[in-house]
Amino acid sequence: MSKNIFEAPRPASFPPLFTGEAVSGATDPFAKACTKAMIGCDAGLLVHSITPDRISAAIVFAPEKPLEAAMSAMIACGIGFQNAMGALAPPEVAVHLGWQGQIYVNGGISGRLRAAASDTDAGATPDWLVIGLEIDLLPKSDGETGDTPNQTALMMEGCGDISPIRLVESWSRHTLVWINEIETGNPAKLHEQWRGLAKDMGKDVSLQFKGENLSGSFVGVDEQFGMLLRNGKDTRLLPLSGCLETGETS
Repeated sequence: MSKNIFEAPRPASFPPLFTGEAVSGATDPFAKACTKAMIGCDAGLLVHSITPDRISAAIVFAPEKPLEAAMSAMIACGIGFQNAMGALAPPEVAVHLGWQGQIYVNGGISGRLRAAASDTDAGATPDWLVIGLEIDLLPKSDGETGDTPNQTALMMEGCGDISPIRLVESWSRHTLVWINEIETGNPAKLHEQWRGLAKDMGKDVSLQFKGENLSGSFVGVDEQFGMLLRNGKDTRLLPLSGCLETGETS
C-alpha cells in the first residue's frame, strides 16, 4: 500500500486567482465554501480537506451570467479533474463523467461533483456558485468488493502513488484553463471535450431528477449542457441547474 494515501497534507500551491483554505476534522469543505460565499468571500476560494480515505474540495465562483449558463463551471470542474488524472495517473486509468456529477474511474463510481448557488432561478445571475469535488481514496465499505460492484476508489485502480494534495493542485490548474475558455466565449472546446468523457451518452439511462424517476435515451445535451432525454417520440430537456443542491448542505 502506497504511503502517499496516508501522508500528512502539505500546504497546497494553487494558480493565480485561487486562494486555498485547508480544513480538517469533520468540517465539510463544500458546506464551508457555501457558508463563506454567503457571508461574502472573494471568488476563487478553494476549500479542501484530505483524510486517509477521501479528498474533498470546493471552489467558490462569482458568476457574471444567469445561473443556467453559469452551471458550465460544473462541467469545467469535471473536465479539469479528468485532465488532472490524465497528468498524474497511470495511462491505463480511464476517467468518465456522469451528467449529474458522478465521477467514474475505470467504469466504477469513485466520487462526485456537487453544486450549490445563492439562487435557483435559472434566469437570474446568482451572487455565488460553489462547485464541490469528492473523491474516494479507499473503498467506502468494509465488506467484500462484490458488495458494491459499481463503486471503486483510487487505491483500487492503481492510483496509490498519486499524492492527494498534488491531485487537488492539478485539478485547480486544469479547471482554471477551462474556466478561461468559458470566459473568453469559446464554449465549443468545452462541449467537444465533455462529449468525449460523458458516461452513457447515446445509451438508455435511468435517473432521479428533482424528485422524479426518469428513463429514456440520453441523446445529447443542449448548448447549456442540459440533458436531452428521449422517450419514444418525445424528447425532454433536463436543465443542468436541476442538479443544484438545495436546503442545508451535507
